[in-house]
Amino acid sequence: MLTPILDSGAAMPLYEQLYRHIRGEIEAGRLAAGERLPSKRALAAHLKISVVTVEGAYGQLLAEGYLQSKPKRGFFVQAAESALTEVQLPRLSPPQEATRPTFRYDFSTSAVDTALFPFATWAKLMREVLSQQEDTLLNTPHPQGVPALRQAIAAHLYRFRGIQADPSQIVVGAGSEVLTTLLVQLLGRSGCYGVENPGYTKTHRILRSCGVQVEPISLDSQGLQVDQLDQHGVQVVHVTPSHHFPLGIIMPVTRRQALLRWASAQPQRYILEDDYDSEFRFSGRPIPALQSLDKGERVIYLNTFAKSLAPSLRISYMVLPPHLAERWRREFWFYSSTVPSFEQYALSRFMDRGHFERHLNRTRTHYKARREALLAAARETGLTQVGSFVGGDAGLHLLLWMDRRWKEPELAARAAEVGVGVSPLSICDLTPPPAGRPPALILGYTRVAPQDMAPALSLLKSAWQF
Repeated sequence: MLTPILDSGAAMPLYEQLYRHIRGEIEAGRLAAGERLPSKRALAAHLKISVVTVEGAYGQLLAEGYLQSKPKRGFFVQAAESALTEVQLPRLSPPQEATRPTFRYDFSTSAVDTALFPFATWAKLMREVLSQQEDTLLNTPHPQGVPALRQAIAAHLYRFRGIQADPSQIVVGAGSEVLTTLLVQLLGRSGCYGVENPGYTKTHRILRSCGVQVEPISLDSQGLQVDQLDQHGVQVVHVTPSHHFPLGIIMPVTRRQALLRWASAQPQRYILEDDYDSEFRFSGRPIPALQSLDKGERVIYLNTFAKSLAPSLRISYMVLPPHLAERWRREFWFYSSTVPSFEQYALSRFMDRGHFERHLNRTRTHYKARREALLAAARETGLTQVGSFVGGDAGLHLLLWMDRRWKEPELAARAAEVGVGVSPLSICDLTPPPAGRPPALILGYTRVAPQDMAPALSLLKSAWQF
């Protein structure tokens, strides 16, 4: 006979106490499937409680499938699903998440200094959006992005990149990964896609995951070698002409014109221009975008707010040539916008009111000071006697070519041992590097304060013993 300890003075009703006890016995296997339970009257008399209390407990157990009622025979235990699952399924240990090593001084290129983000201004604008646009805020946004943001982006591109684009050509998306994946659907999977080698390997992985053929294309001192595109049968090519990652090459106008001639030579050839950090140029005028030279509607322009604001915003955009924009609206209109309208409205106000331009000016000043502090510390420690920096006029990283006496993995490993994070150039190689290429390291300087550059490079000096 069941004999649970019931407390009439407890906050939990007696029927629920009894229900929980019987359920626990069933789930633990102490009441086996098919076992008959006492009648309601017998159990009530045994526990000295009312029959109504037992009826309430049995009724709940019946409703949840723990008991089965058989007419004129009574109540029987029914196998509990949770008990079966516990027996049949193996216990799995929780998956281990990949963690990035932490360094005292981190020269990573994957982040920006979040302390520079204009939190107060952004919070004010978000409160405005909540209070003034509540009628549209929760509606489904336009598939290409809210019109206000696309208009703000078009105005910014005209002023700062020389791009004349109608807002109807712009598509806003949650990161370049999303937009690249959608472009593969728009341009097709049958043609070959070319990517820079060395280059941003994530683009290569995204394209491969979309099921297309991808060919690495070598670079020379002027950037991507256009003559190799025909050799590999490339139909669509991804390039970073304004500031190559990681070599820092700025593609000259003659090479850009050659690339545009290649695209216009045959139909269905396109150039994906990734302008990922064009806002950060520290000397001279901004380099015009490749798209601004395009007269044949062959360039698809891609940019992101990951470097200029913050990666976590997940707001990027692309500018489609007019004929592709028309096709996009015809064939891809069913896709919903991948960026919440709340952030889109806030960003549009941030740009329209000049906050974005002021923020860029401020961050350029800060990052320029860090670059200069890094170069000064390199001279003071003697690092420039065994290595040379390139790519310093633009972008948020420098490439350090080192003396051939060292190997890249050894340099990165020794730096990590003293708490300094640097990346070897080889992580950007899609094929084995050319024979005789000297070792090189990538140093992003957005996360290291100017006053920390000298201590960081002093640690590198002790680690590398130069």
